[in-house]
Amino acid sequence: MRPIIEFCTNNMHFGTDEVMDKLESNPDYDVIEYGCLSNCGQCYMMPYAMVNGENVSANSSDELYNVIIEKIKEAEAWENLDLD
Repeated sequence: MRPIIEFCTNNMHFGTDEVMDKLESNPDYDVIEYGCLSNCGQCYMMPYAMVNGENVSANSSDELYNVIIEKIKEAEAWENLDLD
């Protein structure tokens, strides 16, 4: 299954727009930008995104990118276990 990574436009002031652009360059990812993901309190406080419907956050946009990649790898590992 292709990872779905969702971003809130209101969170872009943390630099998540750069993370989104970087992830969009990978054709194996579905990257979606929404006007709002309804996590306003978190959106105001820190960089975050949704990966396959799960909320992930970090202290910086660079760290968020790494958290997203790890979450994708984790999901792929579970998928591979299901196939065996």
